[in-house]
Amino acid sequence: MSVRIRMKQMGRKHRHFFRICATDTKNPRDGRVIEELGTYDPYVPQTDARVSFNQDRLSYWLSVGALPSEQVAIFIEKYGPKGTHLDAQKSAIEKVRAPRLIPEAGEAKFIRKTKAELAAEAAAVAAAATAAAEAASAVEASATAATEAASAVEAAATAASEATAAETPPAADNEAPAEATAEAAG
Repeated sequence: MSVRIRMKQMGRKHRHFFRICATDTKNPRDGRVIEELGTYDPYVPQTDARVSFNQDRLSYWLSVGALPSEQVAIFIEKYGPKGTHLDAQKSAIEKVRAPRLIPEAGEAKFIRKTKAELAAEAAAVAAAATAAAEAASAVEASATAATEAASAVEAAATAASEATAAETPPAADNEAPAEATAEAAG
C-alpha cells in the first residue's frame, strides 16, 4: 500500500477548508483516510495562521515513506517540523486568537423620546406660539396707535396752516394788476 499525504476538502459551498490526511493513493480525494495530520483554512485572514500540523505524526509518516502532494509539500516546507515560517506562524496564530478591540460607540445621535416627553415638547411649542401671537397683536396695536397719532399730527398741521393763511391779508390789495403793469411797459 502506497501512502500519500494530501488534502481532503471539507466545508460547504463557497466556504471550504481542507484536512491534511495520510491516505492510500487508491482512495478518492474525499474518501477514507488513514489518519488526519492537520488542517488548512484559506479563509483565515492571517496567511501564516492558515495551516496547522500535528508535528509528531507528520514526522512519523514522512519517516515511513509517505509522499506529500505538491501543495502539501509546500506547506511542510514552510510549517513542518523544520519549517521556514514557524516563528511567523506562532505570531499570526496569536493575532488571530487575540480578542478584537472594538471602539466605544460614543454618544447616541438619536434618542427615542417617550410619549410624555413628546407631549411636554408639544405644549412648550404651543405656549411659544401663543406668546408670539400676543406679541404680534401688541406690535399691531402699537402700529395702529402710531398711525392714528401720525394722522392726528398731520390734521393739526393742516389746521395750523389754514389758520395762518386766514390771518394774513390778501396779496391782491397791495399789488397792481398784472395787466396794468404790462400795458405801462408796452
